[in-house]
Amino acid sequence: MTWRSPLALVRDALTAKRARQMGLRSLESNLPYESLGKANQPNRYFSGNAIKTTKYTLLLFIPKNLYEQFHRLANIYFVGLAILNFAPMVNAFQPEVALIPICIIMSLTALKDAWEDFRRYQSDRRLNNMPCFIYSRKEKQFVQRRWKDVRVGDFVKVFCNEVIPADLLLLHTSDPKGVCHIETASLDGETNLKQRRVVPGICSSVPEFESESFSSIVVCEKPNNNLNHFKCYIEKPDKERVGAGIESLLLRGCTVRNTDHAVGFVVYAGHETKSMLNNHGPRYKRSKLEQKLNTDVIFCVILLLIMCLIGAVGHFLWLEGLPVVPPYLVPLSTGHLDSPSLSGFYMFFTMIILLQILIPISLYISIELVKIGQIFFITNDIDMHNKETDSWMQCKALNITEDLGQIEYIFSDKTGTLTENKMVFRQCSIMGTDYPHKENAIRLAVLDKAESEEEVIFNQQPRTPQAGWSLDTEETSPENTHHHGSRRKSKNSGTAHSDVAFSSPLETEVIPDRKLLQRISGAESSSGSRQIDPYLDFFLALAICNTVVVSMATAQRQRVRRFSCSQQTKNPLDTFNNLVKRVGSLCHIFTSWQEKPKRHRTHSDNLDVEEDHFNPPVKMEEIGITDGVQTCSLHAASQYDKPATTLDNLCYEAESPDEAALVYTAKAYGFTLLARTPDSVTVRLPSGEDLVFEVLNTLAFDSNRKRMSVLVRHPITKEYVLYTKGADYAIMELLGTPYAEQLSGNQKDIATDTQYHLDYYAKDGLRTLCFAKKVVSEHVYANWSVERQKALAAINNREELIMETAVQIETNLSLLGATGVEDRLQDDVPDTIVALREAGIKVWVLTGDKTETAVNIGYACRLLEEEDLVINMSCTNKLTCTSILDCTLEEVRRYSKDPCNVDTAQAISLVIDGHTLTMALSSDLQDRFVELVNHCRSVLCCRVTPLQKSRVVKVIQEKLKVMTLAVGDGANDVNMIQAANIGIGISGQEGMQAVMASDFAISRFKHLKKLLLVHGHWCYTRLANMIIYFFYKNVAYVNLLFWYQFFCGFSGTTMIDYWLLIFFNLFFTSTPPIMFGIMEKDVSAEMLLGVPELYRTGQGAGEYKSSTFWISMLDAFYQSLVCFFVPYLAYQDSDIDVFTFGTPLNTISLFTILLHLSIEIKAWTVVHLVIMVGSVMLFFVGTLVYSSTCVTCNPPSNPYWILQEQMADPMFYLICIITTVVALLPRYLFHVMKNSIAPSPIMQARHLDRLDPSSRDQWIKEWRSLRGGVQVKCSRLSTPPSPTPESPVNIYPQSPTTSDIMRDDLGLNVFSGN
Repeated sequence: MTWRSPLALVRDALTAKRARQMGLRSLESNLPYESLGKANQPNRYFSGNAIKTTKYTLLLFIPKNLYEQFHRLANIYFVGLAILNFAPMVNAFQPEVALIPICIIMSLTALKDAWEDFRRYQSDRRLNNMPCFIYSRKEKQFVQRRWKDVRVGDFVKVFCNEVIPADLLLLHTSDPKGVCHIETASLDGETNLKQRRVVPGICSSVPEFESESFSSIVVCEKPNNNLNHFKCYIEKPDKERVGAGIESLLLRGCTVRNTDHAVGFVVYAGHETKSMLNNHGPRYKRSKLEQKLNTDVIFCVILLLIMCLIGAVGHFLWLEGLPVVPPYLVPLSTGHLDSPSLSGFYMFFTMIILLQILIPISLYISIELVKIGQIFFITNDIDMHNKETDSWMQCKALNITEDLGQIEYIFSDKTGTLTENKMVFRQCSIMGTDYPHKENAIRLAVLDKAESEEEVIFNQQPRTPQAGWSLDTEETSPENTHHHGSRRKSKNSGTAHSDVAFSSPLETEVIPDRKLLQRISGAESSSGSRQIDPYLDFFLALAICNTVVVSMATAQRQRVRRFSCSQQTKNPLDTFNNLVKRVGSLCHIFTSWQEKPKRHRTHSDNLDVEEDHFNPPVKMEEIGITDGVQTCSLHAASQYDKPATTLDNLCYEAESPDEAALVYTAKAYGFTLLARTPDSVTVRLPSGEDLVFEVLNTLAFDSNRKRMSVLVRHPITKEYVLYTKGADYAIMELLGTPYAEQLSGNQKDIATDTQYHLDYYAKDGLRTLCFAKKVVSEHVYANWSVERQKALAAINNREELIMETAVQIETNLSLLGATGVEDRLQDDVPDTIVALREAGIKVWVLTGDKTETAVNIGYACRLLEEEDLVINMSCTNKLTCTSILDCTLEEVRRYSKDPCNVDTAQAISLVIDGHTLTMALSSDLQDRFVELVNHCRSVLCCRVTPLQKSRVVKVIQEKLKVMTLAVGDGANDVNMIQAANIGIGISGQEGMQAVMASDFAISRFKHLKKLLLVHGHWCYTRLANMIIYFFYKNVAYVNLLFWYQFFCGFSGTTMIDYWLLIFFNLFFTSTPPIMFGIMEKDVSAEMLLGVPELYRTGQGAGEYKSSTFWISMLDAFYQSLVCFFVPYLAYQDSDIDVFTFGTPLNTISLFTILLHLSIEIKAWTVVHLVIMVGSVMLFFVGTLVYSSTCVTCNPPSNPYWILQEQMADPMFYLICIITTVVALLPRYLFHVMKNSIAPSPIMQARHLDRLDPSSRDQWIKEWRSLRGGVQVKCSRLSTPPSPTPESPVNIYPQSPTTSDIMRDDLGLNVFSGN
C-alpha cells in the first residue's frame, strides 16, 4: 500500500465531498479501469454498496453510549450528584453507595442499546454478504460477488426472484421487448407488478448484453429519496443524448419477477440508493403529556431547591444559636471549624444529595415500560384484527400512545379510508347516451344481501371469442350448473392470483347492459363502420388507456406478503341452503326494482335499483326455476368453439382500482386486454380478432393535468390515435367537435348530455372519468416527438418540459363518453363517525373527488346530517371569498351570542372546494377561515391536492392549539399523516406508503372507534394517573427525611439506613405503579363504546391538570407530616435509637403509599393483588434479611436486628395502623364526598357498569339524552345577506339533497332542516 501524505488525504476527501454534492453526476464504466487501483477509478468519489446502520463499534461503545445517555438532563443531574457526594465537605452518604442507583439505570439502558445495535449489525452483515453477479473484464463474464463489492459504474446481472442489490439503470433484459417486471413491496408495500423498460437505443446485442462495448457516459441527478422520479440521460460517443427516467431504474430492495434476467448499470450504491435514503429509522414524537411532565419536573426542581435552601439557612441558624461548640462537631485538620455561613453553604449541596429522589429517577424508565405494555394490549386486541387479510393493529411510534386519548380533530381521506377502494363499474355514457346497467345493479344488490361473495347467484359465463353477441335465456340444468357455480367457486378455484390487488369477484365481474351489447354487436357486424365507430373506440380506450400489467395467473412467483389471507372452501350443501334461504331476498330485489322509482343515495349496505332517468328499464326475463331459485344468465353466443383457458388465466395487475375496474369492464364486453409491453398493446375484439397497437408514447397521469393519455398507431387504419382519460373538467375544456360530421343534428350536443350524465353519476356518489380521442397527423406527430425526446433527455426543468409537451398534444379532443364507478363505504363507517362526533371530535374529510360525489358520500357516512346547516363555499375570486367569510362569520357569531341558543348544539357543516380553500388559507383570510371552521362540527374539502391536505392540518394545529389525527391509505395522504400529531395509515388497496409513514396502522376505518374511545382513553388516564402517583410517592417519602432535619440541626443525616432508602424506590414500590399504568381500567370497554361522551374527559387539559398535580403535592406533604409526627409523638421522651425510630417510618410509608394506590385503582385483578401483596412481603423479607446479615454494609450505621425487635413490640403495629389510617383518611373522604355529591361522568359510568346489561343499556339511553348525546336542539340560522350578485345565499326548508347543494355559479348555499 502506497503511503500518502495527510494533506493529500484531506484534499481527496474535500474533492469527494464536492463531487457528491454536485447537482449532476457523470458516471463511466469501471471495466476499462478494472486493473487499476482505487485512486485511479473514475467513480471513486461515490459511495460503495456496503451499508452500516449501527451506531457503535466494539472499541467505542462505552464512550459513545455514555455520550448518548448524557443527552438526557436527568442522567447528568443524578451523575453530577453522585460525583458531588465524593466531596468530603458535602457528602451525605457513603460515596460508592450513592453511585449505585444511577449506575443500575444507565447499565440497563446500555444493555438495551447494545442488543439493538447488535441486531442491526447482524442485519447489515447479512445484507452486505448476499450474493450477486458483477461483470469482470478479466474473466469475460459475470462472476459471483457480494453486495458490498458492488460499486458505482459496475454492470450487475439479476435473475428472476432475486433482490436488486443497488439502483441500476436498466440496459438489457431477457425479454425481446426490453421489459423487466419488478415488485416494489419492500419499498412501498404495493404487491402489483411494475414494468421497467431498457433505455432505448443503447443495447443492440441480442440475446446477450456486451458490457465491454458500453462506452457511453451516464449523467444523472444527485441521490434523493423520491421513489417516483429520476432524471438521467446517456451521452453516446457521438454526443447524442438519450433520456431515461424512473421507468428505466431498478431500485435496490425490489425483486425481479416474470423476467429470466436483467442487466443494469449501477448509478447509486449503498447509502445513496433511494431505498436507504428513505430509511429514516423509528420516528420520535413528543407527546403532549410528556411536555406537561417536563414542566412538572421543573416545578419539582424548584421545590427541591427551596427545601435545600431551607436546610442551608436552618443549619446556619442552628450553628449560630449554639452557645458552645458541641463535642460531636469534629474540627478540620487545622483544628478549626468552618464558619456557620460556610457550613450552611456546604449544607445546601448536602441537602441536594440527601433529597435528590424528589426528582423521580425511575419515572422515565417506568413510563417506557408502561407504554410497551399498553402497546402489547393494543396490538393484540382481537376486535381490531381483520380476518380477511389476517392483519393486526400495528404501532410504529412507541411514545405517543397517550395522545390517542386527547384527539380533538380528525382529518380523513375518503377513497380507501372511508370506502373500500374496491371499484365496481356501475354506469357509462357513450356519445351522449346513458347505459344504466340494470342487470349489473341487481347483481350488486344481491351481493349486499349475501353474507359472502361465494353465494352470489348471478354470474357471467366465461366468454369465448365470437363474431356476434346475444342475450339469451337458458334452462338451469345439470349441464350448465357448472357455469352458475363458477361465481361461487371463483374465490377458491378461479383466482389463482388471489394475492393480486383489485381482483376480487366483486370488482372483476360485470354484467353487460343489454342495450349497449346490441349496439356493439351492430357495430361489429358492420365492417364498414368498424374503423370509425365511437362505441368501439370507447371500449378500446378503456382497454388501452391505462398502465395495467398483464400476466398469466399460473405464473409462479414468490410474493412478498405483508398480510396472509387464509381461505377455506365452503361446503357446497351449506352454500345451496343459503341460496334457498335468500330466494325471498332475491324476489324482493326484483319487486323493488319494478315498483320503487325513487332516488337513492349510494350506500355500502343499502342499494335500491332505481328507474332509469334516461332510458326505459330493461326487462329481465325469467331463465328457469331450479329448486325454487330464479336465475338469469347473460352470456355471449359463440359461433365456434375455441379454448378459453388463455382468457381465464389472464391476470391484470393494476396500480389503482379504477384502472382495474375499467379493464375488466372492457373485457366483459369482449374487448380483452391480452398483453402490454412498452412498445405495444394487444387487445382482442368481441369478434375474436387480435389487434396489436404500437405504443408510441404514454403521457402519465399527474395531479396538475388530472388526466393520462396513450398515443398509439392503429393497426388497421395506421393512424396516430391519442386516447385520453381524466377528470371531467380536465377533459371537457380540451374538446373539439365530437364526431360532428358523422352525427345527426339532434346528437351534436354530446358534451352537454355527457356532462348531465356525469352530474347525475356524481350525485349518486359514483367516481367519474371522461374518455376522449384524437387522431394526430403524421406531420404533427413527427414534430411533437422531437420535442418530447428533448424533454425526456433534459435534466433541468424536466418535469415542466414533459408537462408542456403533454399539454401541447392534448388539445381538440373528441369526446367518447364517461364512466361511473362505485366505491362502496366500509362497514360501520357511519356509526364510527357518529361516535367520534359524540366524543367531541370534529371530523374533516379531505378528498380529491368532485363536490357532488363527496357530498353524497358525506351524507351516506353521516359526516353530514339531514338536520345540519350546510355551508357550501365555492368561489371564483378572492373578493367573493372574503365577502362570504365575513357574512357567514357574522351570522355564526350572532347565533352564538343569542341567549336562546345557549344550550343548543351548533349543527353546522362546511363544504369547500380546493380552489376556494387555497384562497381561504391565504395569510389575510386564514384567521377568519379558522374561526369559521371552529364553529363547524364537520368539514368536507373537495378537489384538494396532497399539499393542501397537509397545509390544512398544520394551520388548524397551529392556530387552534388542538390535538390532531390524520388517517389515510395512499401515497397522497403521506404529507397529511406526517403533519398531524398522530398519523394513522390504513393497510388497504393502494399499497403501504401511508402505513409506513404512519404512527399507527389499522386495516379498517371502524377500528378507529375502539382505538380512540377505548384504548386512547385508557392509555391517557393510566399514564396520567401513574405520573401523578409517581410524583406523590417521591415527595411523600423524601419529605420524611426533610422533617427529620428540623430535629437534627439540619445536619443532613437520616433516620433510615441508606441501603433501605435505595431498596425502597428500586424494589419495594417500583412494580405496583407500573402495573397500575398497564392494566388499570377506570371504565369498561362496553361503556366507553356505548357512551362516547366519556372520551371528552381526556381532551384539552384532561385529567393531568396543574391543579391535580398541586393537590397531589399538598396531599403528599400532609401524609408525610402524619407519617413522621405520629411516630415522633408516640416515641417522644423514649430511649429508642435513630434507626429504631426510622424503621416504623419506613414501614408506615410503604403501607401508606401502597394503600394510596389501592384507592386509585378502579379495576382490581389477580395481578394487582399479587403485586401488592408481593411488594409488602418483599419489604419485610428484604429488610429482615438485611438487618440480620448486613451489619457493616454502610458504616458507621448499624441496623442489626432492628426490624426483628420492632415486630416483637405491639406498639409498632399500633403506630403503623393508626398513622396509615390518619394519613389516608382525607383522601378517602374526599373521594367519598366527591362521588356522592357531584359524581363525574366516569363515576356514573362505573355505577352503570355494575348493572345487568339490559338495565345498563336503558340507563345509557336516558343518561345520554340528559347529557345531550342523542337529542340535539338545532336552531336555524338567519339568512346571511348576499355578499355579491354572483354568490347568492339560499335556505332550503326541506332536507337537503345533493342536487340542492350543487348549483352552477353558486357561491354559498345554506341548508337547514325543520
